[in-house]
Amino acid sequence: MRAYIIRRLLLTIPTLFVVTLVIFSGMRLIPGDLIDLMLGQMGATIGDVGRADVERELGLDQPIFLQYGRWIGVAPGDDGHVSGLLQGDLGNSLWTRSPVSWEITPRWPITLALGIMGIIIAILIAMPIGILSAARQNTLGDYVGRSFAVMTMSVPDFWLGTMVVVFPSVWWSWSPPLILVRFAEDPIGNLQMFLIPAIVLGSAFSGILMRLTRTAMLDVLRQDYVRTAWAKGLRERAVIIRHSLKNALIPVVTLVGTRVPLLVGGSVIIERIFGLPGLGRLLVDSVTLRDYPIVSAIALIYAIVTLFSNLVVDLTYAILDPRIRHS
Repeated sequence: MRAYIIRRLLLTIPTLFVVTLVIFSGMRLIPGDLIDLMLGQMGATIGDVGRADVERELGLDQPIFLQYGRWIGVAPGDDGHVSGLLQGDLGNSLWTRSPVSWEITPRWPITLALGIMGIIIAILIAMPIGILSAARQNTLGDYVGRSFAVMTMSVPDFWLGTMVVVFPSVWWSWSPPLILVRFAEDPIGNLQMFLIPAIVLGSAFSGILMRLTRTAMLDVLRQDYVRTAWAKGLRERAVIIRHSLKNALIPVVTLVGTRVPLLVGGSVIIERIFGLPGLGRLLVDSVTLRDYPIVSAIALIYAIVTLFSNLVVDLTYAILDPRIRHS
């Protein structure tokens, strides 16, 4: 197991290298010109002299390969010092000139907390309904559970979030908290602010997870060893929980693991709707301003989360199924 983990971690090195190439080149392909945007917002005249000065100050006058080398930390800057990703330096914002780490540090816990809460809520909703629906196949409870799953998958989270904010304020003069309350200042207020966005974020995922749980449970319940457990006279709870659920969790864990980066990265719209100053909101603002270092850093964080969540999923297989051995 240890050798397998080490090999997987070593394989992430070339993968991250390719990811940095895609992120860096992709940012330069975004339509729009950063210099024109800056000069326009600063009220300056767009001319050759002004453009050249701004490009020189931001380091955008250098060849693209040299800019990439400086970003990852293998090429020296104008001062002769080498700094970049390999040295733990994410660079500076092109607008505020402050370190990117200063912009990201207070925001990533918000996005992480929202994503984790959304996943937990989705699991709490989907797992019981999916298991019950499989155990009571083709009954009224099964039909209700399947209809609920289809409904949650059909309702976009951004529409549901908008309705949650608009309709209660119109009907009852109430709206979810839209001003961030820090956990250290008011834990209950912080939980209240995250609870509704997390429910909205996890609702659509709960439908997909519910249907997969039901399908996986039905497949396991038809296995011979489960029929043998029934024939021995074991109680229904023992057959479902002890003998069936563990094997049915393998595809469920796969889905949850692949959806973790999507839920964390997909919180962009939810953060905008509910006024949460997380990475998603910062990403949208930075893309609008063409702030390449911030967008690249956030995209790289999402890529790292994706790689390590896939590793955790693979390791979980060996726990759920003793036949799987990583060596």
